[in-house]
Amino acid sequence: MKKRNIIAVLSALVCFGLCQQVQAAIDTPDPGSVGGSFNTADGTNALGSDSTGVANSAFGWFSLSSDADASFNTAVGAGTLLFNNVGSNTAVGAAALLFNTGSANTALGVSAGLNNTTGSNNIYVGDSGSDGESNVIAIGGIASSGTAYTDCFIGGIFGNTGSGVPVFISASGHLSTTASSARFKDDIKPMANASESIFALKPVTFRYKKEYDANGTQQFGLVAEEVAKVNPDLVFLGRDGKPYTVRYEQVNAMLLNEFLKEHKKVEEQQASIAELKSTVAQQQKGMEVLTAQLKEQAAQIQKVSVQLELSKAAPQTVQNTQ
Repeated sequence: MKKRNIIAVLSALVCFGLCQQVQAAIDTPDPGSVGGSFNTADGTNALGSDSTGVANSAFGWFSLSSDADASFNTAVGAGTLLFNNVGSNTAVGAAALLFNTGSANTALGVSAGLNNTTGSNNIYVGDSGSDGESNVIAIGGIASSGTAYTDCFIGGIFGNTGSGVPVFISASGHLSTTASSARFKDDIKPMANASESIFALKPVTFRYKKEYDANGTQQFGLVAEEVAKVNPDLVFLGRDGKPYTVRYEQVNAMLLNEFLKEHKKVEEQQASIAELKSTVAQQQKGMEVLTAQLKEQAAQIQKVSVQLELSKAAPQTVQNTQ
């Protein structure tokens, strides 16, 4: 809900609350005096409708004011859980979970969880949430002013070594991981020549500007604008629709495809070379057999030549008849 609508709702409730105070100030319950059991309330119309609820705590103007029989809710701040009538919600901050009708929600901060009405099992920290969502953890997505947060610092992560699945973040701030199982995919087909665009990429060295990296550490990578000219699918766009970063994990997949293509060529070449070597070996063996045959023939020819020479040199006896 937009901020002006929130203000309108709260303003109407203020008028209603003031009227209630003028007409019957005793309607404001004292701590520990509300219906049900083990309930605590402090503030104009806090837990004002409770009848059978158990272990509810409401601190603030109109906090949990619609709750009749729900239990185990905690509301701290003006208008927190105002329309709630289900159990196990916790809201801290003005208008936190204002329109909530779900259960097991936790909201911390002004207008935290404000947009969610029917969802359950959500945790909101400084985030207004979305209507109908469940099982969501949202931290600082949208500030109470309606603007997006621009920076984030989380301790206890840097310096800790472990293994697991890399985490990615979308321009909307949604954290996720990349799934590789076929059950998450459609239109699966070989990459074929689609990876050849990486040959047009131009790797560079660079340093981030001082406002982003005061140490000026040497970096190695690509320029998103240049990559977008080669293959727009390799670039993520920022909130302004301009190239923001390169999808390096996709580049790696394309590199793998090109490596496998080259590897297949090498295997085919090696197979051709092996076949050629086999042919040469067979030819060499044939040459060896032929050479042996020629040697044998030459030996036979030599033997015949020797016999002929001997027959020519033998003396002839002439008989004298006189």
